[in-house]
Amino acid sequence: MSRLTTHIGALALKNPVICGAGEHTMNAAAIKRALATGAGAVIAKSTNESTAAKQQLDKTDYTLLDAQWNRLPWNFQPPPEASLFGRSGLVQRDFDGWLDELVGLDQQARQQDAYVIPSLILGDLERCAQFAMQIEQAGLRALELNIGAPHGEEAAKGAIVLERGSARIEQIVARIRQATRLPLWIKLTGQSEDVVGLAEAARRGGADSVVMMGRFMGFIPDLDSQRPLLGTSAAIGGSWALPLTARWLMLTRRRLGRDFPLIATNGARSGLDVARFLLAGACATELTSAVFTGGYDVLRRAIDELDAYLTRHGCSAGELLGRAADQVQSYQQQDDRPDYWQGFAPSTD
Repeated sequence: MSRLTTHIGALALKNPVICGAGEHTMNAAAIKRALATGAGAVIAKSTNESTAAKQQLDKTDYTLLDAQWNRLPWNFQPPPEASLFGRSGLVQRDFDGWLDELVGLDQQARQQDAYVIPSLILGDLERCAQFAMQIEQAGLRALELNIGAPHGEEAAKGAIVLERGSARIEQIVARIRQATRLPLWIKLTGQSEDVVGLAEAARRGGADSVVMMGRFMGFIPDLDSQRPLLGTSAAIGGSWALPLTARWLMLTRRRLGRDFPLIATNGARSGLDVARFLLAGACATELTSAVFTGGYDVLRRAIDELDAYLTRHGCSAGELLGRAADQVQSYQQQDDRPDYWQGFAPSTD
């Protein structure tokens, strides 16, 4: 077994690097490019039954921003501190055609010891359950259900559902669990005061894992035009989000226990970031914005960088899992440092 091997419940991945769903996994050619990098799994761009959600794809807009909120060129060489600000929509395919294509792609993925995993975004719950049933019947091997899409409250009513209520999440997951026996990953929002509670509700409903967490919604005034950047609010993510995601992972591991597998997303840009998320308790990491803005080689480099890190430290991905999260202490457990703060304060001379 390779030192990179990881397990998400009963599902084994050859490495913890997953290509998350986005415009870069929109079609067969794109998914094949992602698979060719050696990623453990590729999540196909999400779909649901909503015509409005598909039409929203025609209203997309994106920009890369530097640390001062200035636009950067979209040249697939973003600096590490770049943030992605944008709005998106769902794949413009009929469900049957989309599903048939993914079945063929997953058959190819099997030959590469990898997975192609469909992603559903919740619209109508009963239609979603029917789609989940069809996905299992078609022979696909896992399913991601995204109930944390950041655009949910900006999209047309019912097109994309963003869930923040624990009781509702438990009900949704239980219904999808009833419809399929596939390994079920639930992608949660980070726009909640209690992401741990949402994860706990998903587990009660029958989730095999949770993906933590969706991007945040933001609003940026443009200084030149003095109008909203992109004309709307939009989802934002960047490397700055890694500590936020890592903290929720750590807290969720503490609450739900070491045996419930967690998947990270939002903030990872490299193989070292995947290592950071492993240390925080995530069995695997979905790289999404980093691939969309940096190209597919981001995945290959992440795998190589993680492998080099594990080699240097003489450990496997499994041995790294949760190592930092399980050593977190409270403020009260720290040693007293009288007057220590003064070395950090600005001079008053």
